[in-house]
Amino acid sequence: MARARAAGYDDQREQIGARAAELFARQGYTATTMNQVAAACGVSKPTLYHYFTDKQSLLLHIAGGHVARLETLFDGLPPGLDAEARLRALIRRFMAAYAGAQHQHRVLTEDVRFLPEPERHQVLAAERRVVARFAEAIVALRPELRLQRLHKPLTMLLFGMMNWTFTWLRPEGALSYEALGEMIAELFSGGLPSVGRSAGKPAGR
Repeated sequence: MARARAAGYDDQREQIGARAAELFARQGYTATTMNQVAAACGVSKPTLYHYFTDKQSLLLHIAGGHVARLETLFDGLPPGLDAEARLRALIRRFMAAYAGAQHQHRVLTEDVRFLPEPERHQVLAAERRVVARFAEAIVALRPELRLQRLHKPLTMLLFGMMNWTFTWLRPEGALSYEALGEMIAELFSGGLPSVGRSAGKPAGR
């Protein structure tokens, strides 16, 4: 019979993951040792290995957990939103999520390549699902973009605006993630009506 987990096990595991994400983001995954993670978390190395079998399992927990949380952002939106309001709400939700997980997001974007192939594909598949659902939100607003094969490029342009803010946006700066989310929503939603209007045939033909 498997030994029951102690109360607080999951909370402690999440705390270790958050601290490790900060170390990976600041000094790099390859440069960070499990000894450093244990010291930063205030636990012994054997205790750390009780929660994570190795550094790769820790990386999977951080990157996989972050993208899994992003997948949940499509759920539970207020009912009755029209397509534009839903797209704007999603942009705001993602920017709010990034604000609270800057280290995890950096790890997701920079360190997934260090995972073994099966685990890397698992994380990348989840990322593709996120992109596909955002593309569908864009198509709901502009259905003809699917025929023009522009919905996915536009989605990647949108993620280009959102995903890399951690490289330049400073928490102590004048611009907050919330304000930036509103700006991106205005910029993207406001410009979307003009995209593809001059296209006479589907792109690539």
